[in-house]
Amino acid sequence: MTNSAVLNKPKLSAKTQTIAAVTAVIAAVALPQIFHIMGAMSGLGTKLGEVFLPMHLPVILVGLLAGPYAGAAAGLLSPLVSFGLTGMPTAAMLPFMMIELCVYGLASGLLRSTKLPVIAKVLIAQISGRAVRAAVIAFAVYVLGSDKIPLSVIWTSISVGIFGLVLQWTLIPLAVYRIENRSKE
Repeated sequence: MTNSAVLNKPKLSAKTQTIAAVTAVIAAVALPQIFHIMGAMSGLGTKLGEVFLPMHLPVILVGLLAGPYAGAAAGLLSPLVSFGLTGMPTAAMLPFMMIELCVYGLASGLLRSTKLPVIAKVLIAQISGRAVRAAVIAFAVYVLGSDKIPLSVIWTSISVGIFGLVLQWTLIPLAVYRIENRSKE
């Protein structure tokens, strides 16, 4: 990569990255619960979480702000901690979500210092995570013969989650801008 394609962002300490990852895990567990409560009150159940993808927001955000280690750790641990505390995601979906969110955090973290608009970084991370998730689901179904998850979940999750993807395109660039400019003041 040429120097013109890389931003000079400060290297964060291991302590800062760890705090960022833990904070992202907490947010990635708490946000979906808020959506599930609103869904329960409105009679939609867990559908709001599937539509707005609240677990993805803090994982992509921490990758962009703290780098690939914090992003990948937050992505890998968030679904696991959520499952341990709340039973969600379901056991059948857990490994696929762990892989998908790990890729979101890793990809956004690797893009942290690239000279791209934040929305482009979010889009690349989204495509990377969903593509890897689709490949892993296809592998589980076709190679391992799993019947725990239908192959149709690949397309369904994209079509149902479109509002969540748009929400990420809006909120994450705003949050990155706000956080990075606050630290310059």
